[in-house]
Amino acid sequence: MKVTPLYDRVLLKRLEEKEVKKGGIIIPDTAKEKPQEAEVIAVGKGRVNDEGKIVPLEVKKGDRVLIGKYSGTEVTIDGVEHIILREEEILAKLGRARRKETTWQNKSHPVKMQGSPSSKASIS
Repeated sequence: MKVTPLYDRVLLKRLEEKEVKKGGIIIPDTAKEKPQEAEVIAVGKGRVNDEGKIVPLEVKKGDRVLIGKYSGTEVTIDGVEHIILREEEILAKLGRARRKETTWQNKSHPVKMQGSPSSKASIS
């Protein structure tokens, strides 16, 4: 089902946090906190300012954002849980991860490498 939020509302899907086990203790789902990171699924046309003009939203489909634990209204669409909230309830927009820079010492000279462990590294 296609859902389009109205005005300055945004449809989000919470991103599941990776399960971390500390000391072999597994935390049950009922005791886990809600993830605060979400992906933007759909956005409205924008908010209406005092002059009656539509101001476009800062976020767009596919953006990753931070939201409050209890922000918005939870809805279920096609069996999947989503959240609808106003853009002003979004705390931050997350950027892409920075590329790591590593310097390796060689006997003759240091080699500087850029890239993430999963991508091909370039030598400079």
